[in-house]
Amino acid sequence: MTQASVCGFRLLVAAFVAMAAGQALAATIDLSKPYGNKSGCINKNGQEVYAEDMLLLTDKEFITAASACTVTETQTKPDGSLVLKTLCAAEGEDGQSPIQFTVKRSPKNAKKLVIADEDGKVMGEVARCR
Repeated sequence: MTQASVCGFRLLVAAFVAMAAGQALAATIDLSKPYGNKSGCINKNGQEVYAEDMLLLTDKEFITAASACTVTETQTKPDGSLVLKTLCAAEGEDGQSPIQFTVKRSPKNAKKLVIADEDGKVMGEVARCR
């Protein structure tokens, strides 16, 4: 191999690595802005309406009509989904319980996220709040 072909090969490998890293970053879920269903997004700045189906998710908390969970740890899985370890306080109960949730992109709409509890029960689908 000539010096030029070795240099060209190295550039090609570097470009491939950069492209793969960019795709991996694009696949990650960013919770820095809130996600919710309709009633969750209405309540993103505090309780404005009550709704049985409320879901609101941020990088710091997951709130439903019946519970408020504080995110204590976030792990990104190889498929781009997130595992959220939380401490949850349920309405009408004292103390907090550790609960784990999985957040994945919706198979129907890549702009939406599906939230499931540690048993795999889907709690709902959320979209980025406006």
